[in-house]
Amino acid sequence: MARIVMKFGGTSVADLDRIHNVARHVKREVDAGHDVAVVVSAMSGKTNELVGWVKGMPKATGANSPFFDAREYDAIVASGEQVTSGLLAIALQSMGVHARSWQGWQIPIRTDNAHGAARIKEIDGSFLIKRFGEGQVAVVAGFQGLAPDNRISTLGRGGSDTSAVAIAAAVKADRCDIYTDVDGVYTTDPRIEPKARRLSKISFEEMLEMASLGAKVLQVRSVELAMVHGVRTFVRSSFDDPDAPGMGDPVNPPGTLICDEDEIVEQQVVTGIAYAKDEAQISLRRVADRPGVSAGIFGPLADAGINVDMIVQNISEDGSRTDMTFTVPSADVGRALAVLETVRDKVGFDAVQHDDGMSKVSVIGIGMRSHAGVAATAFKALAEKAINIRAITTSEIKISILIDGPYTELAVRTLHSVYGLDKH
Repeated sequence: MARIVMKFGGTSVADLDRIHNVARHVKREVDAGHDVAVVVSAMSGKTNELVGWVKGMPKATGANSPFFDAREYDAIVASGEQVTSGLLAIALQSMGVHARSWQGWQIPIRTDNAHGAARIKEIDGSFLIKRFGEGQVAVVAGFQGLAPDNRISTLGRGGSDTSAVAIAAAVKADRCDIYTDVDGVYTTDPRIEPKARRLSKISFEEMLEMASLGAKVLQVRSVELAMVHGVRTFVRSSFDDPDAPGMGDPVNPPGTLICDEDEIVEQQVVTGIAYAKDEAQISLRRVADRPGVSAGIFGPLADAGINVDMIVQNISEDGSRTDMTFTVPSADVGRALAVLETVRDKVGFDAVQHDDGMSKVSVIGIGMRSHAGVAATAFKALAEKAINIRAITTSEIKISILIDGPYTELAVRTLHSVYGLDKH
């Protein structure tokens, strides 16, 4: 008998038929004798609808400002998960499973006070463990918690993944199954490269890089939590037949296991290729080269909530001036340029240039730590396809390359092939 946390995303609970299918997945694990807690997202599209209502209300009242109280935002958008948890509990009850829905504040999942993007501070697992002892399946509304001001808080987009992993850590679950609309983690996006392969295992570090560099399978914070607490996490498809062979395997069910690298016997040099479109490159020309300049540029950008990624600096021959180039999401270009104008005189630079429509393509693999020449292979392969590299950043287990957006798919397919990821 195992203790399992199962999480189902919005597409998995999009309508009543799919919620019934989810209930079949849950019942399979209950019938096998496992202790089960379930975390659910809002039905597909519901959160967007609720957010639209929040943003539209000031306009509907004739207010000139789009301002709204973040605490009321949370109260409204958290209702989507409340509906799903209740419906799934009813479905399970109708199938003879002892189930009850619970909201995040009832567990409680305690968060900080950053309404709309709260971070989990603490979960006492004793409440859920008590429910296990009573033979109950606790169906928990994901994405939501209880802030210090005693009001509902929400964890930001993709927060139900984080809820599930945090609950799994709190109850010391044997595994956390994240059910989604794909059947695992692939070597790259199968929509771009049909030869992409599903990985049977991937390390926490690799998954963290994949998630942060463009892969949409899991939310970044959930992977961080899983890595810190050592929560073995399976990415599985909710659209697989709940009664198909192997679905009830308590050790290695179908999907991709995210685990400690010690569990991975055969380590590939490169595990996957991730990409992120809609990047923008900003260049500051002839910046004064003196201590404090970088802080004077990137500090205000951070204060404005603008995420800066790749940073490249070139020093002039006489050492008095430098050019500085960095990337931000395309959606943040306008705000970034406005911030830079406010610090122009203090920092001292002659001109600002920017290019939209960039893409970042990343090569990821824990095997890169012990293999030389991985970067050279990428650069040579892209050069042969006449793909110009705008900027490069590296870490122990990844190489990220900035290129012009129209070459994204070609670059992904080229790198996927050159590292042999298309070979089964």
